[in-house]
Amino acid sequence: MKKALLGGLLFVVGLGLAHASEFTMRLSHQVPPTHHVAKVLDQFAEDVAKETGNRVKVQIFGSEQAFKAGQNHAAVVRGQIEAAIVTNFQWGGTIPEMNVITLPYFMTDLGRLQRFPGSEAARLLEQKLLEKGVKNIAWLYTSRQSIFTSNSKPLLTPADFKGLKVRGLSKLVDESMVAVGAAPATMPGSEVYQALQTGVIDAGLTDVSAAYSRRYYEVQKYGTVTPFFAVYFHLFVTPAWWDKLPADVRQGVERAAAKAEKDVIAVTEKTAAEAISQLKEKGMQLHVQKDAEAKQWSAVMQKPVIDAFRKTGPDSAKLIDLIEKL
Repeated sequence: MKKALLGGLLFVVGLGLAHASEFTMRLSHQVPPTHHVAKVLDQFAEDVAKETGNRVKVQIFGSEQAFKAGQNHAAVVRGQIEAAIVTNFQWGGTIPEMNVITLPYFMTDLGRLQRFPGSEAARLLEQKLLEKGVKNIAWLYTSRQSIFTSNSKPLLTPADFKGLKVRGLSKLVDESMVAVGAAPATMPGSEVYQALQTGVIDAGLTDVSAAYSRRYYEVQKYGTVTPFFAVYFHLFVTPAWWDKLPADVRQGVERAAAKAEKDVIAVTEKTAAEAISQLKEKGMQLHVQKDAEAKQWSAVMQKPVIDAFRKTGPDSAKLIDLIEKL
């Protein structure tokens, strides 16, 4: 019943917009309107209208109004909605190569992140996405600053992790925690606050902006900021819908998408810097790693994850080589 009502709502909204614009792009995402990526998408909608001469109207359904994060791919494939964004690692085992972006200390150099959209590595992943039924049109960089949080002591060296129960991200990335003697417990971000509060885990791991928005400062005393992993939200559309657009309209959407890819870099960097200041203001004792410290952590944490990643998909090793050249 809920899906039927939702489908009816989207259909009615689409009909209403069709009177004003020749084409409608209904876009589903999971983040709240205050999230920096949500704001970039709002601007993208305005830019699409401008670049297409108002021939395309982008209607955004954020905060999982239309579909849950894990439902977006199927909804776009079925044509229930024209577009969506998800994080690269949400593809999990479906496209294991998508995890290359989240490998510890591998894609966190800003220059590499800036060069990734349009690269041979990006095109390889876009082909895999197309094989799964979606046409990728933008890579929206959203994080490269992570934070490990704790209560009993600051985590300053790899040895400090020994024996701790740490929030994990995935079976693959958790190899890095095992390498420093920690016991990873993989869980969604929504569960971490309570797990830290009740002592189910000893240490948290998340994006630095999420640590502030999820109020980790209420239950954690210490935080170490480190370029542990990177994350992209990526924007994809229904291929059948995309192919029906006139060439000049597609080009207009592509120009708006390219602008969003560029705009999000400065927005994400600014948001991370503000989050660090905000966490300090809330009383957390933060240590922001210097390059030498990050290299020390990387030397221990990265190799077991990359070794495991190379075995996950037919093009995993090729992707490693391509990204190392960026």
